[in-house]
Amino acid sequence: MVPDLGVREEVTVKPNNPWLDAFQKNVSELIARSPAADVERNVKAFMSQAFNKMELVTREEFDIQSDLLRQALASAEALEKQVQALEQRVTALENNKG
Repeated sequence: MVPDLGVREEVTVKPNNPWLDAFQKNVSELIARSPAADVERNVKAFMSQAFNKMELVTREEFDIQSDLLRQALASAEALEKQVQALEQRVTALENNKG
């Protein structure tokens, strides 16, 4: 911890420098017109097309489908158990008749 000696520094904000503003503007425009900007746009377009062709799904859609599959499997297992129980009852009834 720095002791407070009662000395305060004043922070002054320099007014906008027209030369610096113009320089920043020129650099920004140069970057926007450079081949790098074109390459970035082309890569984004290419990747977008590639992803669309792959028919990718969002994570949310994947999670929903996973939950539905889990529910369907649980339902199928419950039905299998019911069928087995009914088969056992039928076999028991047939054995009692004979």
